[in-house]
Amino acid sequence: MQPYASRIDEATSKLPSVLFVCSMNSVRSPMAAALARQAFPGRIIARSVGVEGGKADQFVHEVMEEVGIDMSIHTPHILDELVANHFDLVITLSDDAPGAVERKGLEAGAVEHWDVDDPSLVEGSRDLVLNAYRELRDSLQRRVRERLEPLVAGGSQNQ
Repeated sequence: MQPYASRIDEATSKLPSVLFVCSMNSVRSPMAAALARQAFPGRIIARSVGVEGGKADQFVHEVMEEVGIDMSIHTPHILDELVANHFDLVITLSDDAPGAVERKGLEAGAVEHWDVDDPSLVEGSRDLVLNAYRELRDSLQRRVRERLEPLVAGGSQNQ
């Protein structure tokens, strides 16, 4: 198991930090973290992990590329690899994530759960599946901007 630590130097140590957690760090949490970094470039530390290991998802790459985000370098990480122990905000995106976060004992200014669908469970045509991924992306994009704006602006994490 490789440790997963973000490079936090003096310049970034004062930035607000958010951790997104889902089941396998293949779809929901990496999308959310990438969208947070895109929405608030240089103003937030956004990381993602899974409860267990997964593999990169080609549909994620495709729909994120549509909004200018290159996910080709994403490597899934698991919660047990996480070296950092404190985040200003932890957002769980799958039903198994809240319990795993609690067991890990992360220190967080706030922990909240977002009930979002897993588009990898959608069956049907390629277009149908891609549309499910797009719907998740667009939903996460809105929620990330709304929820993280006060955090980035220096407001309360619990607003």
